[in-house]
Amino acid sequence: MQLKSLSLPSPISLRNPNFRRFSQPSLHFNSSGFPLSFRISPLKSRHCSLLRSFIRNDYGVSGSNSEARSKCNCSSESVSWSEDEQGAVEFGTSKGQALTNQSILSQIKEIIMFSGPATGLWICAPLMSLISTAVVGRGSSTELAALGPGTVFCDNMNLLFMFLSIATSNMVATSLAKGDKDEVQHQISVLLFVGLICGTLMLLFTQFLGGWALTAFTGPKNVQIVPAASKYVQIRGLAWPAVLYGLVAQSASLGMKDSWGPLKSLVIASAVNGLGHVVLCNFLHYGLAGAAWSTLASQIVAAYMMIGELNKKGYNSFAISVPSPSECLQIFGIAAPVFVTMFSKVAFYSLITYFATAMGTHTVAAHQVMIQMYSMCVVWGEPLSQTAQSFMPELLYGFNQSLVKAQNLLKSLLIIGTLLGLVIGTIGMSVPWLLPNIFTPDLNVIQEMHNVLLMFFLALSVAPCTHSLEGTLLAARDLKFISLTMSGCFGLGALLLLLVSTKGYGLPGSWCVLVGFQWARFFLALWRLLSPNGMLNSQESQFELGKLKAA
Repeated sequence: MQLKSLSLPSPISLRNPNFRRFSQPSLHFNSSGFPLSFRISPLKSRHCSLLRSFIRNDYGVSGSNSEARSKCNCSSESVSWSEDEQGAVEFGTSKGQALTNQSILSQIKEIIMFSGPATGLWICAPLMSLISTAVVGRGSSTELAALGPGTVFCDNMNLLFMFLSIATSNMVATSLAKGDKDEVQHQISVLLFVGLICGTLMLLFTQFLGGWALTAFTGPKNVQIVPAASKYVQIRGLAWPAVLYGLVAQSASLGMKDSWGPLKSLVIASAVNGLGHVVLCNFLHYGLAGAAWSTLASQIVAAYMMIGELNKKGYNSFAISVPSPSECLQIFGIAAPVFVTMFSKVAFYSLITYFATAMGTHTVAAHQVMIQMYSMCVVWGEPLSQTAQSFMPELLYGFNQSLVKAQNLLKSLLIIGTLLGLVIGTIGMSVPWLLPNIFTPDLNVIQEMHNVLLMFFLALSVAPCTHSLEGTLLAARDLKFISLTMSGCFGLGALLLLLVSTKGYGLPGSWCVLVGFQWARFFLALWRLLSPNGMLNSQESQFELGKLKAA
């Protein structure tokens, strides 16, 4: 998208009262509308750095890049811009305008093209667990039941560290906008250190406290599944340092607008996982332990390849740095609300599994199949959240600020979310309904699965729209509202789960609570965005967001 024009605003003359004595400078533009140079009189040469700083700041070109500064020539007659600075400006503005200035139908097409590769990143992790569920379930219902609490401690706890992913993408993207590659490398090194420390702590937790935590989680009625679940958790726990280290490397690539490199890594890792299940479980009959070793190998392969993709971009993925106190505060400011949000979500899903575990082996086996199908399908809405976080900030408080364009973009996201929700809800429900033998031949387990099909559809169909709305709130940095509403929904949901469990409503009752949890998130986020004082309807809110951005 071409830049139309550039006018020097009045605040420049207000900052320097002497500047009003001189005539306006003459600006020369190239064919795309970028100011290649502007001519000023000798008396005004001392103001060239001010003008150049203004254009840099408003267009996202860093003034801290020494190489760019040396190419930006300032003489007594003119100030000219190098091709590097021109390219940085055009890249920083045209990418967002290419989507936000289009019609709704064109936006929908562009959103699909943008979010397509990112979808694979979210699918690979639940796909690995779904492969384990299908392979293990055909061998033993007891091991299938043990896989339920096992995946809670592996996959669900991995979601708790999504704060590392969001903090990495945010900080890397911000530093790249300033054109400071050294700062990008430093931030990657700091976050790699944080990821390595968190991964090491999780490894120690699973090895020494995993069995105790699983015993407390499963309860006295299901002590027979604890040994198998504990072995599964301890094997997969060996990969925690690689998992979180690779997560930071993946998020750094996403912050650099590269989704194909991480996607390629995870596709290969999923292939390794599937092959490992076939060999270790089907041919060598290692059962649940074989599934754990296969997943462990695939996670290490994925981390190694993500590190390699980051190295190809010119960054050292093996350099780590201890963060300073100020850097710790910066990471904490971004990560804390996100952690509260993810913790509430993970804790709620874990509670459903906890109450299902207390209902018996057949019930928890059925729940394991349905919750893995749910996890596999629900992530299809996550790229819509990423799209909102990528393009909404410019429209809410950026250079191309426009409430109308922000509203249109949200409409496009909701249209896609509605259609996507109906599609994935129908497909996700059809698989355990029509092809239950893929997961288990046990008729009792199949009957329990069929009892929750309607609730499965209702909970899944609204998820993509919810992700679109919450992604818009994240883009507006309304982190306090998201964390408060998510924790509130968790608290109310936990009470309802306790109620339906004590009243004996079984697995359908627990899944009814999940439906309420999802729809409550949807209506709360929608109310926040569409309220008269909401960020999409209030110029005052927009101004406050601009101050927050500057801060």
